[in-house]
This record gives sequence, structure tokens and C-alpha cells, in this order.
Amino acid sequence: MKIVIAPDSFKGSLSAIKVAEALARGVDKAYPTAHIVLLPVADGGEGTLDTILAAAAGQRFTKVVTGPLGGSISASFGMLPNSAVGIVEMAQAAGLNLVPSTLRDPRATSTYGVGELIEGAIQEGAQKIIVGLGGSCTNDGGIGAMQALGAVFIDGNGDVIKSPACASDLAKVDKIDISQFRFPAGTVSVVIASDVTNPLCGPDGASAVYAPQKGATAEMVEELDSALLHYANIVERDLGVSIACMPGSGAAGGLGGGLIAFLNAEIRSGIDLVLDTVRFDEEIEGADFVFTGEGRIDEQSLQGKVIAGVMRRSHAYGVPVIAFGASIEERSEDALIHLGLRAVVPIVASVMSMDEAISEASLLLELAAARTTRLIWAG
Repeated sequence: MKIVIAPDSFKGSLSAIKVAEALARGVDKAYPTAHIVLLPVADGGEGTLDTILAAAAGQRFTKVVTGPLGGSISASFGMLPNSAVGIVEMAQAAGLNLVPSTLRDPRATSTYGVGELIEGAIQEGAQKIIVGLGGSCTNDGGIGAMQALGAVFIDGNGDVIKSPACASDLAKVDKIDISQFRFPAGTVSVVIASDVTNPLCGPDGASAVYAPQKGATAEMVEELDSALLHYANIVERDLGVSIACMPGSGAAGGLGGGLIAFLNAEIRSGIDLVLDTVRFDEEIEGADFVFTGEGRIDEQSLQGKVIAGVMRRSHAYGVPVIAFGASIEERSEDALIHLGLRAVVPIVASVMSMDEAISEASLLLELAAARTTRLIWAG
């Protein structure tokens, strides 16, 4: 029996690699002769860099960059072997986990460090850069990242906006000067890995949908949305690119829109891009089952996240998929089963607190995988 194990991370608990290893231990315990293929994946958000580098045996580079609140932090980017493909995960330099909960304010955080990571990949010879968007603490429309690459933003008084710029600076922008921009557009391409389809502005935009998760009040949301709309109008006037209503431009607090406008980036489904990069279609050949999963299985699981992406690819080859989750929304479970998922397996088998479930996640996954494998074997 061949089982491909391709889970996402369990946020706040285990990386995708650790989840895959725990599931593999369970399978091995129940069926020692099984052929197990570990293929941890991600959808472009937090953990994408580690997942791709592990699957492709890529090289990690560490760089001191500007953190989301200023100051210096250590962040990583990667290069794939025998290619000129760089991997940048925006959460490395502007992730929500980098800001203490008491200091979270999306008006004050910057993507400047993300631009520094992109420049680092270029310096290492990248001709194509995959930028994973997700898990951001920012709402700056990418203004910080573009500053790091040489763009100059000028206010209404003719003064240069200081770096690292953040969302509170967007409403001040009166002119964009890219005469000193250092991105080699003719030789380097950028692909955004994201499954967010939200536009930059409006009721479904970056501010309205995602800023509250980053610490924004209702009043802040209105302020942020207005600032992004102003910024989008300046971008359209000076760069000739309309991003305010563009699907996907609202990803990562508008960084998606900034990458599109300044770097001519292409948006691709994050999970599909990752699955291609780790050669999922090749690895699934001859498989009897695919085990996948994520910490919470809910309506987002239906919308291009890891489970939906893995299920879609697996079905194309006629391979059944079983998903493991710690928290499972009943309506979403029914919807996933209706779409063809073979089963949803809760890993929590007894009453316990959330803290206990998080701390014991590895063992819980192992035990759930063992139970499931025994049932498959019995069948």
C-alpha cells in the first residue's frame, strides 16, 4: 500500500513537515510495510518557504532585514537547486507572529523587509521569484517593500516620505518616482503564490476583511481603506496600473497589488504553485490514498486552500483523499465529502482543552493516522 502524506501546517502548533512526520509514524505503526511518501505542502502563507525547500532540497539564505515595526530582524529566503528560482515568504519579514499582540496596529507596520528579501534573492541570481503571501501584519499596499527596492514616494509638500513607510503614510503620497528603482524587470519575473481573491479596496478589500485580524478597530478599517484607495489612484496615475478593484490585489494587506503594479507580478493559486514545485503529480502515481489535513477545517478549506487543492489534484488521478483536522466545522465537512473527499478524521478523541490539544498535536495525529490506516487495512 502506498500512501502520500501531504498536509498543511497546524497553525500555532506544528509545521507541515512535523504534521507529515506524525501522520507517517501512525501509518507505519499500523501498516509497517506501507510505502509512505512525505510531501508536506502549503498554500503560499506561513511555512511555504520551509515546505518548498524541504521538498526540493533547496538552499536557505539568511539576511538581516527591517522588521515590521522597524529595527532589524533575521529572515530567510531560498533558492531552488539547479535553477534560478528564488522563494520569498513575506511572513518571514512581515508576519503577524513578529508583532506582539499588545502592539498590533496595521497602520504602523511595514513590508520594507519583504522588499529586502526580494533584493537578496536577485543578488543570489534569481531570475524568477515566487513570493508567498499570507499571515501578514501589514496593510501598507506594498509601499514599504517598494521603498526597499528604490521607489521614492513624495508627499504633497514635495518631501520624500521616510522609510520604512507604513499604512499611515499612504494618504500622504502625492507622487511616485521610480527613476532609481532597482528591480531588473527585463530579466527577473515575479509570481505571487496566493489564494486570496480580494481586491485592494471596498467592502471585500484588504482593510475590511483582513485588517481586524491584525488589530484594527472599525474606525481604523475605514481609515485604512480610504488610504489604500488614495494610494491606488496615485499608482494608476503614475504607473498606469489599476489595482483598486483587481482580484488578488488585497492579498497580504495590499502587498499583492504593490507587486502587480511595480513588479508586473503574476498571481497563481498558492496551493497549485506549491504542488507543482514539489512535483505532486509525479509523486502521487500509483498511490492508494492521500492523507492531508490542516488545523481547522472550515469554509476556507473549500476555497483553494491545501485540502481543496490536494483533493482536486488527487481526484484527477483517481486517488482517494482523507483529511485530518483538530477543529472541524460540520457544514464544511459535509461540503468536502460532497465534493469527493473520502473522509474527515478528527484527531481529538477525548475531551481536552485547546492548550492540551495544541501541545499534544503530534501524538494525536499519530494515533489518528494509525486508527485510520487500520480501518483501511481492514476494509
